[in-house]
Amino acid sequence: MLTAFGLRTVQHYRRTGETGFRGVTGHPGSLEWWGGVLFVLALLLALLAPIVQLTGVLAPISALDAMPVRIVGGALAGTGIIGTLAAQHSMGTSWRIGVDHVETTGLVTHGAFALARNPIFTDMVAVGLGLTLLAPNPAALAGAALLFTAIEIQVRAVEEPYLLAAHGQSYRDYAAQTGRFLPTFGRIPAA
Repeated sequence: MLTAFGLRTVQHYRRTGETGFRGVTGHPGSLEWWGGVLFVLALLLALLAPIVQLTGVLAPISALDAMPVRIVGGALAGTGIIGTLAAQHSMGTSWRIGVDHVETTGLVTHGAFALARNPIFTDMVAVGLGLTLLAPNPAALAGAALLFTAIEIQVRAVEEPYLLAAHGQSYRDYAAQTGRFLPTFGRIPAA
């Protein structure tokens, strides 16, 4: 979290003079608001899960408590962190956390965004799944479920409608040829 949010925020501030944080937006109870709140809760559970497992408050799920599972978890988390940083770098000065509906940034379609429209979220899912496998307890599983739900809400109900409104046909063309989270999967049919 420190590298994905802290390091990137410092870099963005040095380049642009602002943090890039737009925070939890939308009216309380709206899909946009729920996406932000669930994301924050997922991050808190990601921090809490290993602590409660190490202190013995929650035991790991026995079927997942094995060295091969931890190795896969470590590989997923590490790959996801590197991918997140690379995708954030691809965004340049367009990088934001959250959406400000009155602000329009450039449409990023190069780098990691040439492979998927939401590579940062794809990599965050890899990190979340990896961390869950490293500390496979009920808190970690709940955090992963909240993360997946928050990302789906953020992408489908907030970011895609915003990008379509802000960039129109350019975004529609990009979405028709680039998958939502993985190459070719989740393309939006061309209008």
